Amino acid sequence: MAPGLTAAQSWPNAATADDGARVTKETWLDARTVDLQIDSPAIGATGTVRLFVPAGWKAEPTRTWPTLYLLHGCCEPADYKSWDQFTDVKSFTADKDVIVVMPSDGPAGMYTRWWNFGLYEKPDWEAFHTEEVRQLVERSYRGGTQRAVAGVSIGGYGALAYAFRKKGMFGAAASYSGIPNTLYPGAAGTIKGLLFRVGIYNPWAMWGDESSPVSKWAERNPYNHVDELRGTALYVSSGNGETGPLDPPGQSDPLDAMSEMTSRSFTDLLGQRGIPVTADYYGNGTHSWPYWERALHNSWPVLAPALGLS
Repeated sequence: MAPGLTAAQSWPNAATADDGARVTKETWLDARTVDLQIDSPAIGATGTVRLFVPAGWKAEPTRTWPTLYLLHGCCEPADYKSWDQFTDVKSFTADKDVIVVMPSDGPAGMYTRWWNFGLYEKPDWEAFHTEEVRQLVERSYRGGTQRAVAGVSIGGYGALAYAFRKKGMFGAAASYSGIPNTLYPGAAGTIKGLLFRVGIYNPWAMWGDESSPVSKWAERNPYNHVDELRGTALYVSSGNGETGPLDPPGQSDPLDAMSEMTSRSFTDLLGQRGIPVTADYYGNGTHSWPYWERALHNSWPVLAPALGLS
């Protein structure tokens, strides 16, 4: 437990983000794990984040630490807890001098500012993650300026989108079974299908119709902005949706098949432009956490240098 704090305590932290976002409650689950509730103007609601702090965080109160952002996928009930719940990231980072930041993206925030037909542009999940959460972590929890970002599924899209839209903020970005080319044939339909599945969003309120002149799709598509990723260390992986070594017998899904196709189109274009990327198309494997846990381990040699770690 952090000094002077009960397990769950209202915490009017003096530090605020530039837009007034502030931590209203922090809950220390153990010496390394803290959950934050943030009053967020960007999303117009309370946002949640789980942090893992390094083992030496308490003992070195004047030190700053590099930050690894891990983004979850769409429609995940575990939300910001999912990386902790479904992978070994806590034990994997136990000996690493890094703050791990695992923010909520809501049921289907899609790591973007919602267009809402031009009437209003909220929720703005991009601002929540890259401005509010980042500033609060750096101002209140001693996060440093060496950063990397990785995500699964639509979170993989988010990692690459943030890397080009906030150029220089992240030294490395990794996509595990992501959708780095949202305009690949069938990809937009897949994304809108996910929003239909959640049932609380109008899919056209996000970026409009992908074929419309006012569409926001190309503006926010990593594939359309590969040159802005030059200089960022990149890692992209995906399975093909067929039953793989980490699956129960007979399990398959179409999502990783789509992910692999969009990812290959993206990494092919990077290659044509002479932009380095580490790609791992590992064949059989489904859209599931065991593969993403493995991908985090496999991508560590790409992520660690951006964090100043060996």
